Amino acid sequence: MAGFAESFRNMFKIQELRQRILFTIGILIIVRLGAHVTLPGVNATLLSSLLASQKGQGGLFGMFDLFVGGAFKNAAIFSLGIMPYITASIILQLLGAVVPYFQKLQKEGGEEGRKKITQYTRYGTIVIAALQGWGVSVRLQNLTLPSNGAPIVPPEVQGLFFAISTMLIIASATIFLMWLGEQITDRGIGNGISLIIFVGIVARFPHALIAELTRGENLIIEVVVITAMVFITAGVIMVTQGTRRIPVQYAKRVVGRKVYGGVTQYIPMRVNTAGVMPIIFAQSIMFIPETITMFFPESEFMQTLAIYFRMDSFLYIIMYALLIIFFTYFYTAISFNPQDVSDTMKKQGGFIPGIRPGAHTREYIENILTKITLPGSIFLAIIAVLPSFFIRMNIAPEFAHFFGGTSLLIVVGVALDTLQQIESHLLMRHYDGFMKSGKIRGRIGRG
Repeated sequence: MAGFAESFRNMFKIQELRQRILFTIGILIIVRLGAHVTLPGVNATLLSSLLASQKGQGGLFGMFDLFVGGAFKNAAIFSLGIMPYITASIILQLLGAVVPYFQKLQKEGGEEGRKKITQYTRYGTIVIAALQGWGVSVRLQNLTLPSNGAPIVPPEVQGLFFAISTMLIIASATIFLMWLGEQITDRGIGNGISLIIFVGIVARFPHALIAELTRGENLIIEVVVITAMVFITAGVIMVTQGTRRIPVQYAKRVVGRKVYGGVTQYIPMRVNTAGVMPIIFAQSIMFIPETITMFFPESEFMQTLAIYFRMDSFLYIIMYALLIIFFTYFYTAISFNPQDVSDTMKKQGGFIPGIRPGAHTREYIENILTKITLPGSIFLAIIAVLPSFFIRMNIAPEFAHFFGGTSLLIVVGVALDTLQQIESHLLMRHYDGFMKSGKIRGRIGRG
């Protein structure tokens, strides 16, 4: 503990690091303030009453609201958060796997290619934010208090002008958030876009913890639940950092009077190569039935279908887990190409000891990738369905989401990445970092 406190003090001894941290904190405060500024035309008092009556409900909107730190339920100007940018990025990444033009930009475009992809991502963000902003305006105009039917948006405000103004405000706020994220990346510490999602998720944790502790359960049970959360988080950190290192030997080359190569390097293959993407893809599909049933509130068949696809149903859990395993293999296949790795090694004069270059190297890497992807996919499936099991165990739904799924993986991943960046600044100035005692694999200087 003393070492942690010393490292914390060292952060603020380095002027550049101190400025970057304070700048990042300032930007994140702006992000949180925007999550509580209600859209013009929305009756904030009636909205608060509606939220109180819907407390604890999850589903599609509840999961979306988790990533934007409550801004969606608050009908705030930052209702969409940075999610349209994430959606556009995913679309561009998938296009890079199937469309030759985008493949060329990603592999051969260099700096200009990256600028082009960034530009297309921004354009996509604007289009997606505008469409979703229009959807938010429609949803707000249809919301009424269940007690007396009072509309959240007064009848005299409803109409085309409200829809267009809401769409423009939400789309502009999303673009502003995107710009703030880029400022954090350039002038702050950590990845700005990831940190905006991170702070939105973490901001919901105190409310979720209070919701769980005020349920009147036995104190011993609550201690056991929180202890289980600590161990689950530790397991996620361990697997997230887990890698299989493949040794690569480079032959010696004499150029003039200098000798190049003759060293052994490693290809780090992560157990969880796909990251959080399989869960996001699987969630998108599993939310389709619930989204469809929302348009048929009077249909008995649709409402029965909605019961089978609730988060705590066994059908939902089984289908969700199988989809995650499938998408883990799918996303790993498009994000890690053994053929490209083999070709690059061959061009640079590298080889895996005992394996011939070319097709044999590709097959060897594919074999290892297949073996480590299986436990990685099972791990993701278990982590993703844990909240559903805890909901069945009568844990508050808001609190159960922090036991696994996308939220826990994002929080762990972003926290580790940010700590590693702080660590690099500390070690460059000959200070001990936060990760010295933990021996995390991302620590600078480890082989």
